[in-house]
Amino acid sequence: MLSKDTLFALSLFPYLGFLWFLTRSGQTPRLALIGFYGTLVFVGVTIPAGIYAKMVYHDTLANIDWLHGGAEIFLTLSNILVVLGFRQAVISKQSSR
Repeated sequence: MLSKDTLFALSLFPYLGFLWFLTRSGQTPRLALIGFYGTLVFVGVTIPAGIYAKMVYHDTLANIDWLHGGAEIFLTLSNILVVLGFRQAVISKQSSR
């Protein structure tokens, strides 16, 4: 059985493929695409935050509220950008009718 850490690392490859196809298609709203790439920033922040939580607090990231919340802000911002990007595209499409 694979550990959760291994599964987390392996999940990056399909996501990178997803980003590659989205970028290549040229059909994804720019702001939404930035949001999808922002998810990688979230991952990049979460990994060191998890290591810090383990080394300093001897606990998992999920149990250190201020650290976990700080990392989750990046995911929230990414999600907001995705939503705003697609919202902007829908409004633009509706106004061009």
